Amino acid sequence: MKGLPVSLLRELKGVNGFDEAAFIAAHEHPPVTSVRLNPYKDIGLFTANEKVPWCSSGVYLEQRPVFTLDPSYHAGAYYVQEASSMFPAHLLNSILPDKKGLRVLDLCAAPGGKSTLIASLLDRDSLLVSNEVIRTRASILEENMTRWGYMNTWVTSNDPRDFARLHGYFDVIIVDAPCSGSGLFRKDARALDEWSGANVNMCSDRQRRILADVWPALKEDGILIYATCSYSPQENEHILDWLATEFEVSTLSVEIKEEWGIATVASPEKGMTGYRFFPGKVKGEGFFIAALQKKEAPETPYFPRFKSAHDKKIQLQAGYLLRDPDVLFIQTDKENFSAMRPEHEADWMALQKVVYLRKTGLKLGLPAAKDWLPAHDVALSIDASDNLPCIPVNKDQALRFLKREDLGIPEMDKGWQIIRYNGLGLGWVKSLGNRVNNYLPKHWRIRMEITDTDW
Repeated sequence: MKGLPVSLLRELKGVNGFDEAAFIAAHEHPPVTSVRLNPYKDIGLFTANEKVPWCSSGVYLEQRPVFTLDPSYHAGAYYVQEASSMFPAHLLNSILPDKKGLRVLDLCAAPGGKSTLIASLLDRDSLLVSNEVIRTRASILEENMTRWGYMNTWVTSNDPRDFARLHGYFDVIIVDAPCSGSGLFRKDARALDEWSGANVNMCSDRQRRILADVWPALKEDGILIYATCSYSPQENEHILDWLATEFEVSTLSVEIKEEWGIATVASPEKGMTGYRFFPGKVKGEGFFIAALQKKEAPETPYFPRFKSAHDKKIQLQAGYLLRDPDVLFIQTDKENFSAMRPEHEADWMALQKVVYLRKTGLKLGLPAAKDWLPAHDVALSIDASDNLPCIPVNKDQALRFLKREDLGIPEMDKGWQIIRYNGLGLGWVKSLGNRVNNYLPKHWRIRMEITDTDW
């Protein structure tokens, strides 16, 4: 590996928990691989693997496989996530053990690691809004949230300042801020090549703007989770001092076990608490995180009265798709009706006036001439009915489906059917007797070449 920046090493010398020799030595080794399991799609994967100590659903892998060749990954059975960034699970479990009926915003959510983690922690009455301002990255975020399969996870694509109109709306806001990326040196050689002091300062300015823009949307006593994958104090402890200067806020501390190797740090001016992850001390990559509580009262969020958009006719047509059909069936865009929990309709009415909603609830599809045209999302949803017709497939057939190739199944019943691998849905096919149409979205298909040994 290219030598670590001398100026960065110099800055870190006074930071609690920093061991220069161990830090440098750790960067001579490749990063560890870890995944986080979907609790609602438990098919017994990785049961013998070492657990990530601060996240009960996280496990380490001894080596990094080709995840593209695992149909379970495409079905949303797990998410490939760096172990340090799973720490929000411990923070939220400690600070909000109840976690019921919450409104949560993951502001800088792509590609979806923290959003899928948070979704797994919340009850179904809670609402998670996952936002990504860059449209191409928002598409990836939407795909990953669809794989995860939860109805109460919505996707938006907006600048942080757009959320400022939602005064006091969210109970929790997570800001995993764009940063200089020094914590990813082991994972991404470009991060090391592109690192500079000037970039650190630019990121620090941008982090302040993002936080100031979204601050009005956090309710009184609401929780802000601030995180970066940077080592630089300018992007971490200094940001905490800035928050404490600009706003009425306090930091929250949680219990950390010594054997985890996580360093508890304090900001230089205000003594605000944060947590640092240093490779060589933790089994994970570089990471910084802090939990803060808002102590000022914003305006009360306004929810106008509305007439429900629930469509009973669509409920009769598409209710068979769901395990629990007693939800709302609403046309959320020209191409889809969606299902959402009744307690979230007021949120939909409020949010659509302020932000661009890419994904609202569970996309169901549209009525066709003779039947219902089901959305891909239903096949991956944890809310899909267990009685939907399905075709169990082996790995060979699953990969062929994911490449949009012939499945090699000689006979199958006519009509719509879900392709299932190890009991988990991958997508829809429609059998017409003489041929089978594969309805996997074209942009989801596997493009890599697969050899006979891979099958």
